[in-house]
Amino acid sequence: MKKVTIILLVAMLALALTGCTGNKTEDTSPKHSQLQGLTIGLMPDVDSIPFIIAQEKGYFKEEGLTVTLKSFKSAMERDSALQSGNLDGTISDMLAEAFAKAGGFDTVITSLTTGSYKMVVNKNETVASIKDLQGKDVAVSKNTVIEYVTDKIADESGLPANGINKVVIPQIPARLEMLQNGKIAAATLPEPLASVAIKNGGKLVNSSDRLGINPGVLLFTAKAVNGKEQEIHAMYRAYNKAVDYLAKEPLENYIDLVIAKGGFPQDVKGALVLPQYKKAVAPDPKDIDAVMTWLQARQLIKNKYSYSELVDTRFVR
Repeated sequence: MKKVTIILLVAMLALALTGCTGNKTEDTSPKHSQLQGLTIGLMPDVDSIPFIIAQEKGYFKEEGLTVTLKSFKSAMERDSALQSGNLDGTISDMLAEAFAKAGGFDTVITSLTTGSYKMVVNKNETVASIKDLQGKDVAVSKNTVIEYVTDKIADESGLPANGINKVVIPQIPARLEMLQNGKIAAATLPEPLASVAIKNGGKLVNSSDRLGINPGVLLFTAKAVNGKEQEIHAMYRAYNKAVDYLAKEPLENYIDLVIAKGGFPQDVKGALVLPQYKKAVAPDPKDIDAVMTWLQARQLIKNKYSYSELVDTRFVR
């Protein structure tokens, strides 16, 4: 009888230990181990640099997140990839979000990005101000943040938007090449390509920085924000780590990395002045309203969308 009791006690103890071991394994598994991947579109501009840093420094990985970064040379290519379901989110602008809504594509702005857009004249032009560009060719990408900034620069100087001859060149590298080859009088370019143009003899006319406007944003599909909420939160934690890195690290320590991964020309080296990156925040309602007013004034959209229709603030402060 005593033997039977001992055997039963040993068996019960073994079961208890097995149960404890099973629970311990479950409890110590990483909470983010089940995160899905994200695919994000980048443009050849400084808005993309925090994403490149987050990828290359392992900040996404630290958050248990796999992020695939895809580069595009034009807004048209980027928007096509987003709308066809090949991207979860992308570097974009407030205008693109309004156009997506008008076209029936369900996307939302989740935060601002830190971008800079500059109008630069070619080195052979004798231009003191934008008024000297009246009637001359200025390269833009139509119905994008580039054209919006171009019009704002013209308005600020008292020159009507139709006072310059806008030449549509969607691909940003091609726009830079035409400017440097003297085929157009001026172009509006994002950084860092604007810095390349200035380094090679171009002259700065005005910029979004000077005007105090920043319509650059990060967009996600509604499917992504509803089905990958934890993943987007993790992405923003990694993004903010990259912003901290950029704030303290000298440019020379990572310039070669961003040139290689961002598809920037080598001329960027020694010319680029980065903006002061900010941790992810939601857009200001007045900036959204200004873009909506511009779009409606040009009859590009019928409805003036409200802030809540365009922006999802759940991921940032």
